[in-house]
Amino acid sequence: MNARFEPVVGAASDVARYRDVRAAMVDLAQGLSVEDLSAQSMPDCSPGKWHLAHTSWFFEAMILGDDPAYRPVDPRFQQLFNSYYEALGERVARHQRGLMTRPSVEEVLAYRREIDRRMVDWLAQAPSGGQHRYLLELGLHHDQQHQELFLMDMLNLMSRSPLDPAAYEVEPRARPVETARGGAVAFDGGLVAIGHDEAGFAFDNEGPAHKVWLEPFALAADLVTNDDWMRFMADDGYGRADLWLSDGWAVVKAEGWTAPHYWRRDGEDWTVMGLTGRAPVDPAAPVRHISFYEADAYARWAGKRLPTEAEWEHAAATKGDAFSNLSGEVWQWTASAYAPYPGFQPTPGTAAEYNGKFMANQMVLRGGAFATPPGHARLTYRNFYYPQQRWAFMGLRLAEDAAGRRAAPHADDAQTRAFRRDMIDGLSQPQKAVPPKWFYDAEGSRLFEDITALTEYYPTRQETALLRERAAELTADFGPDAVLVEFGSGASEKTRILLDAVPDLGAYVPLDISESALVDAAHRIGADYPGLRVQPVLGDFEHLSPLPDDLPKGRRIGFFPGSTIGNLQPDEAVRFLAAARRMLGEGSLFILGTDLVKDAGVLVAAYDDAQGVTAAFNMNLLVRANAELDADFDLDAFAHQAVWNPQASRMEMHLRATKPTIAHIDGRTFRFMEGETIHTESSRKFTPETITAMAEAAGWTVSRLDVSPEPSVALSLLRG
Repeated sequence: MNARFEPVVGAASDVARYRDVRAAMVDLAQGLSVEDLSAQSMPDCSPGKWHLAHTSWFFEAMILGDDPAYRPVDPRFQQLFNSYYEALGERVARHQRGLMTRPSVEEVLAYRREIDRRMVDWLAQAPSGGQHRYLLELGLHHDQQHQELFLMDMLNLMSRSPLDPAAYEVEPRARPVETARGGAVAFDGGLVAIGHDEAGFAFDNEGPAHKVWLEPFALAADLVTNDDWMRFMADDGYGRADLWLSDGWAVVKAEGWTAPHYWRRDGEDWTVMGLTGRAPVDPAAPVRHISFYEADAYARWAGKRLPTEAEWEHAAATKGDAFSNLSGEVWQWTASAYAPYPGFQPTPGTAAEYNGKFMANQMVLRGGAFATPPGHARLTYRNFYYPQQRWAFMGLRLAEDAAGRRAAPHADDAQTRAFRRDMIDGLSQPQKAVPPKWFYDAEGSRLFEDITALTEYYPTRQETALLRERAAELTADFGPDAVLVEFGSGASEKTRILLDAVPDLGAYVPLDISESALVDAAHRIGADYPGLRVQPVLGDFEHLSPLPDDLPKGRRIGFFPGSTIGNLQPDEAVRFLAAARRMLGEGSLFILGTDLVKDAGVLVAAYDDAQGVTAAFNMNLLVRANAELDADFDLDAFAHQAVWNPQASRMEMHLRATKPTIAHIDGRTFRFMEGETIHTESSRKFTPETITAMAEAAGWTVSRLDVSPEPSVALSLLRG
């Protein structure tokens, strides 16, 4: 016999508990109309009236009907409210439950009250047999399951109406969402026990307890949020077949999915239908109503995976306090198919059909939702749905392999997290690539200054000479109390030419991603120009923030030398220039340095010097990753490569694997075939025509464009 329940002593306590559980669904039905309770929105859902009746039928069929002398309340109800029990005879097909207008809602509630009266009489006899005690607990937990199903199905019904009606004024939930904790929790793995093996009730599918081998892994401390999901959508997550399982992609195309269930685009914003009606999507809230296919695609996009149910249970059982919203918010998809545990035995009797016959083609979810009644869920609870279903309160928590995972030796600040994210995202692409902004730590900035002094590297030398020659013309319209904003300031050596030409400058604002380089440059400028206000800003010029409010009120001038604009893709360059124009405001100026198209031999030599300084600069990206991200790149397995790409009109720098090699970052493994490259930088080369087109596309007007002697570079003055 498969009962795992120790009886509660005393008929009075049985009756009180029974009444408490049974009152919950009736309370949920309060305030809903007869029409609300009678309609069926789709084949997977059932009318509220049916839930009220079926959960009463369960007690009648499984417990009361076990007495040979029992007379049913209404024999016709045996067919109407049987769900899927073949042993109990005929039943109404699930998709036709909404067609049953009789009995009425009131008659169903009367039937429920009569079953409750009979069950109370039965409980008064203090049944003590193990099977009866188990079936009583099974019936109560079955009722609680249907309380959650009642809410799921009611939400689906409300979502079908163009009126976006609210089923409730306040979302029915036991507790608020827990605060996010951040990060991931690591586990060593090994041989662990999962499954129910304790006193107290459990469904038969939760046992028996058994041993499972786990490799080292990490589980996210928090659930994936709506904001996370919107970034997946913005990256064309629903449009990229490479992210999806084949069956999932077929469903996406057939159903036209572009967002989670119940989301809708209203103007520029996303809204979501909930039990309290339609409201704007809360970015911080855990995402709900996603299928297994969507969860799996998101995990792949994020460079992670879904946990197995054994990983989830082991993590929850051993370090549950390290996680937020393990239960009480959404059921969490796992990578595990719903299958019997080793040694599984179904509950004896008619209830054998409760779980076992559904153990095919479905996936397991763990945890519990906000709509799950208190006391119903357990760490061993195995919920299950088909992979395409998403009307339940479903979400996800990410996992990752953690073989060889080590704690990072540096503070995990925002910049380190961004560096890690860009490295993992970039190395996960078919053509591995990393944004060039990560070259510039202190050592990278020093190496770049050495590059600018090389004979082969003409851009700095030519641009500096052109800037000295044209400084008076370029600064003629600065005006009093002007503010010079340099993007990606580096060591700010070229800036001195402009500062010398404008002695009444109001302020200098260097902006750089490297804190050490920024502080050093600001200190040197401040020492050499003691009367000048220097306001350094640490940041990424690809994501510009407003300027400080207390700067002088003169004209704002942007300065972007060094042909750094060439490191951006064409659309990124236009976006940057447009953002800079908004940042600097009306009437602003912008001095833009660009390198021009020229002989390929000259270009390649500039990016692959004979002394190997550029190679060291390129390789420093991996040195930095090893130091700051605790990565383990084999530096001897990579070589610097510089190539001219005439189709894209750009120089490219790559790090080429000279032999097969493996690197790890944050528990992720990256494999390199011999000859495979990491694309580290693109430096687009321009013509006067492409410079003008780019500036105008961003809303600027080219006021002047000066070109140096060969090897040619250009300086352009733009007006906003």
